[in-house]
Amino acid sequence: MSGNNNHKNKNKVVFLDRDGVINEFPGNGNYVTRVKDFHFIDGSLEALRILTETGHILFVVSNQAGIAKGVYSREKLKQITNKMMKAVRKNGGRIRKIFYCTHRSDHGCDCRKPEIGSVKQALRSLNKPIHHAQQAFFVGDTKIDILAGHNAGCRTIFVLSGREKRKDIKEWDVKPDYVVKNLLAATKIIVDV
Repeated sequence: MSGNNNHKNKNKVVFLDRDGVINEFPGNGNYVTRVKDFHFIDGSLEALRILTETGHILFVVSNQAGIAKGVYSREKLKQITNKMMKAVRKNGGRIRKIFYCTHRSDHGCDCRKPEIGSVKQALRSLNKPIHHAQQAFFVGDTKIDILAGHNAGCRTIFVLSGREKRKDIKEWDVKPDYVVKNLLAATKIIVDV
């Protein structure tokens, strides 16, 4: 990376889904409920390090309705998050903040993707207006992630390392800007823009 790249990407924001992007997707209808079930996808720690080194500000935006459904506790989620953050830091990455929506889909909150309450909160924490999202990327593995990114005005990257597959895209009203294998491949796009 040239020093020029570093300057170019300073303060660029990247929103990341968690399951299927950073860590292995636990399967439809399942949640990562225990620390020992949290496994990083190959290359994701390296991707987070590269994005950090190139001056990007990283936020995780993740729906975790298993809490509202009573599948696992806030304490378990906290333990899983601590494990993730520790490994990310140890490998040279930095996630600014994690926004979890722990509500059920029928709750009507504005933080559950595809709503963009969490994106707005993240930008507010940086004192950036919502239109700043137009310079941001949103990386996810589902239609809902791509819709959330689109709703916020972000450029969207769909990764094939999680829940939904390339063939699913043709059914979607909103298509991703990019489709790549995983977060590490997404990083090449984000850094080069």
